[in-house]
Amino acid sequence: MKQEEIIKKMTEKEILFNVYITQLIIFALAVVLSWFLFESFEDIKILFKWQPYLIFVIGGGSALLIIGFELCLEKVVPKKMFDDGGINERVFKNLGVIHIFILSFIIAFSEELLFRGVLQTHFGIVPASILFAVIHLRYLKKIILFIITISLSFFLGWMYQITGNLLVPIFAHFTIDFVLGCILRFRNKETNV
Repeated sequence: MKQEEIIKKMTEKEILFNVYITQLIIFALAVVLSWFLFESFEDIKILFKWQPYLIFVIGGGSALLIIGFELCLEKVVPKKMFDDGGINERVFKNLGVIHIFILSFIIAFSEELLFRGVLQTHFGIVPASILFAVIHLRYLKKIILFIITISLSFFLGWMYQITGNLLVPIFAHFTIDFVLGCILRFRNKETNV
């Protein structure tokens, strides 16, 4: 059975539950790999630096540019090329803003910890970015979505590489997911009025 068929049979609550389970698995994998790949907890702690300019201006500013680019792309690219099977819409359409905020933070933190903090730190930007794109299975058959995802992955990896601060890609990833999640939620409310 194809992923799209499985998703269509699931309720919104089941989809959301699977998102949380996936993020728990990603976080657990990051913790286990950190245990083996880092020499001490201090080596992990130094990945996180409180540098407001880098986090909010570079990370947040980059996120806003990416969001703007994606929204412009939606205007010129046929809608079916952006269709992820309706998963993102089904995840976000009934969530409150606070829930979107929490979910976006969990996703950004767990994914960036694993892909940038652990994998990129030890194996480089290319394997980490490709793996990040590959775990977003629903995008593999949609060339536009896959190109956006792999480009975003390399961009987040590059931000981490040039800043040496994991909080920068975490904040960028969070901002992208939160803003686009809110757009999906409120866009859905407008069409149902």
